[in-house]
Amino acid sequence: MREHLSLLALALVCCCFWSVQAEVYTSIGQMTDLIYTEMELVQSLKEYIQAEESKLAAVKSWANKLDVLTRASTSDPEVYLAHPVNAYKLMKRLNTEWSELESLVLQDPSDGFISNMTVHRQYFPDEEDEKGAAKALMRLQDTYKLDSESFSKGKLPGMHQNAILTVDDCYDMGKTAYNEADYYHAVLWMQQALRQMDAGEEHVVSKADVLDYLSYSVYQMGDLPRAIELTRRLVAIDSSHQRAGGNLRYFEKLLSKQLKELNQEVQEPATEEPIQLGTYKRPKDYLPEREIYEGLCRGEGVKMTSERRSRLYCRYHDGNRNPRLLLQPMKEEDEWDSPHIVRYLNALSDSEIEKIKQLAKPRLARATVRDPKTGVLTTANYRVSKSAWLEGEEDPVIERVNQRIEDITGLTTQTAELLQIANYGVGGQYEPHFDFSRKDEPDAFKTLGTGNRVATFLNYMSDVEAGGATVFPDFGAAIYPKKGTAVFWYNLFRSGEGDYRTRHAACPVLVGCKWVSNKWIHERGQEFRRPCGLTEVD
Repeated sequence: MREHLSLLALALVCCCFWSVQAEVYTSIGQMTDLIYTEMELVQSLKEYIQAEESKLAAVKSWANKLDVLTRASTSDPEVYLAHPVNAYKLMKRLNTEWSELESLVLQDPSDGFISNMTVHRQYFPDEEDEKGAAKALMRLQDTYKLDSESFSKGKLPGMHQNAILTVDDCYDMGKTAYNEADYYHAVLWMQQALRQMDAGEEHVVSKADVLDYLSYSVYQMGDLPRAIELTRRLVAIDSSHQRAGGNLRYFEKLLSKQLKELNQEVQEPATEEPIQLGTYKRPKDYLPEREIYEGLCRGEGVKMTSERRSRLYCRYHDGNRNPRLLLQPMKEEDEWDSPHIVRYLNALSDSEIEKIKQLAKPRLARATVRDPKTGVLTTANYRVSKSAWLEGEEDPVIERVNQRIEDITGLTTQTAELLQIANYGVGGQYEPHFDFSRKDEPDAFKTLGTGNRVATFLNYMSDVEAGGATVFPDFGAAIYPKKGTAVFWYNLFRSGEGDYRTRHAACPVLVGCKWVSNKWIHERGQEFRRPCGLTEVD
């Protein structure tokens, strides 16, 4: 039985490693399918267990019956076999019944379960998905300033249910960061694993392994005294550890050298304060406006003053007396004054949203960005979502939505890009970017032949419990998703020059599932609908 279970475990492991690289974590919409897949596998596993238990019960019944018989027969074999019936039954048992028992033991109830696993494993997330999901949690941790302890206990804003991270989960998070040379997050998560260990929580990983990763990561963060203290703790637990002794001598020698350079004889003992969010400074990265962007995502630094608010209005919008909007004009609200950003209420109905999602879901693929130099679409780590493109001819709903966008904006959609639907995954985001092409990337939309992106029309197709705002770091605006509404802004001035203030971002989704659809409207065909102004910035 033990050998059989080992083979089953091996098969399970193989299923995980043979999976298709599908970047599942980038779309919550597609991840929901995995919930039902897992439910089906659990049911299959239960059926396998029941079959094994039935088989084991039958074998036990045989064993109990034979135990009684052998005790009787071995007490006095000659007397036992003197009875002709006993002699006959012994021949029968050894010739027939033991063969039947052998066949029973050789039965493999796992066939159905393994077959089910084989069918589903092509849709399983792979190692990249697990790593991507771990990085997403770290991104959420950074953006919304959440400490590892809150995360491990599942205490997130807007959540009424908790999902716990165990010691081993925290260790795996830290190891993912460590393997990426991200020692900042490795420290945070290894420290959390150690904290939960010290609190008596059950775990599989050894404390020595946690201390090994933690001490070296702390050293990489430049905290030698604490690295020495943690390494000493590691040596005390495992004096034969292959790296600990060497690391300790190296750290102590390095610290001694630093003290000499500073003309100090004694180093103050390492602080006993636990490592927390803020103990070490997060390293700078490629994004210059990182702090402003993340602050806006948290609702900090929004420059909505009372004076600015007094300049914002709401109105009914009939698209310059468009016949389709005369009887039912759109409700238009100003979100920002300059650049002018407006929100339209009831831009999409619930039934239209569901139809769009239904059409898009089978086609969702990792969202791409246009390479500024080549104009070719490619994936990027700063955009974590899945998208699909829908043509108007595919369904009357798409045609109706395209027409509505044209009616509302007064711009032709004949030269616009297809309606893009996006669904954001775990920590899904799109870091600060421009929708239009700049002067240093003249070939970005060359293949389309329709000029630059003059305007953006963004439909929100879901509410988001926490996070997921659209923010504009340049002027400090934050616009929050509201199902059925749409926001609209111009990316270009009337002169055709880019409005660099419109650099914007989609904040990471902290809690919830974010669906949007957008229409990028291009310059060609707008010559008389939005004529040039008198200055470059009209």
